[in-house]
Amino acid sequence: MVLNIGPQHPSTHGVLRLRLVVDGERVVEAEPIIGYMHRGAEKLFEVRDYRQILMLANRHDWLSGFSNELGVALAVERMMGIEVPERATWLRTLLAELNRVLNHLMFLGSYPLEIGAITPMFYAFRERETLQAVMEEASGGRMHYMFNRIGGVKEEVPAGWTARARQAVADVRRRMSDLESIIRTNDIFLARTVGIGVLGPEKAAAYGVSGPVARASGLDIDLRRDEPYLAYGELTDVLDVVTRTAGDCHARFEVLLDQVHVSLNLADACLDRLSTVSGPVNVRLPKVVRAPEGHTYAWTENPLGINGYYLVSRGEKTPWRLKLRTASYANVQALATLLPGTLLPDLVAILGSMFFVVGDVDK
Repeated sequence: MVLNIGPQHPSTHGVLRLRLVVDGERVVEAEPIIGYMHRGAEKLFEVRDYRQILMLANRHDWLSGFSNELGVALAVERMMGIEVPERATWLRTLLAELNRVLNHLMFLGSYPLEIGAITPMFYAFRERETLQAVMEEASGGRMHYMFNRIGGVKEEVPAGWTARARQAVADVRRRMSDLESIIRTNDIFLARTVGIGVLGPEKAAAYGVSGPVARASGLDIDLRRDEPYLAYGELTDVLDVVTRTAGDCHARFEVLLDQVHVSLNLADACLDRLSTVSGPVNVRLPKVVRAPEGHTYAWTENPLGINGYYLVSRGEKTPWRLKLRTASYANVQALATLLPGTLLPDLVAILGSMFFVVGDVDK
């Protein structure tokens, strides 16, 4: 029997359709069908100037707005040979890690919900609101921060903000045990996730899977450590790369849970450094920004995995081409090999554990 799962309503994680061939309750064949949310962002980049494309790039993964802006800013800065002020670099690193925690908390709350546990959602959103308040105070935005600029960040953070950020990080760290205690050892959650949807390291590498999903399969890859950008090169003593070897739904969830603690530690280290670094937070740019002719590739360790930005310029005020390599795209590809052989009730558990945002797939 051919069964269509979706296309789902946008109020879920986005519009994804799965075309399944099932034999009774068992999946025989699976084909993810994408493109229902395609906005043509890469084409729109070509008719927007370098300041405007940050706004477009912000939106494809709506849970990682800050990180999306950052990748484009880094690519343009590399093309133009701009040296970003030290304080801006530390602020970017701090906010990127807070954004990572916000992203992970969304999945840590919604994934148990998708397999029947409603309580973790309330705990996860309590922590999200604590950090959202800090991000909103600094940038003015709740989801689409628009705080990065070519050459730094929009403006200096408000007076007393670093103290409030430090308190928020401490509060979230202290209360994370509430979320962990109800989910890590829950018998029903373990039964639904342990040994389900195993993605081996060879398959993960073959499909280009990255981020928490790849690290749960034993691939020890993290650009923050392997090819440091921003201030990560100075944070090697705090940056622990969390890996597992099981490659199942539970391993993916545990990697996400442990990564929250790593990001909170990184945020604290950035706050310590910001207290000693002063100076400007951006570079004065000409009225019309033009990148010199040429091309460059910047990549970042986004919350969901590796995002790449291939920028080609012909010396105009708009990019000639800006190609996005998004983490979610590769994660969804792997469903074609993960789902065959599983039972329909396990399909939901596997789908939720692959950590993707459909806007990030369709761009």
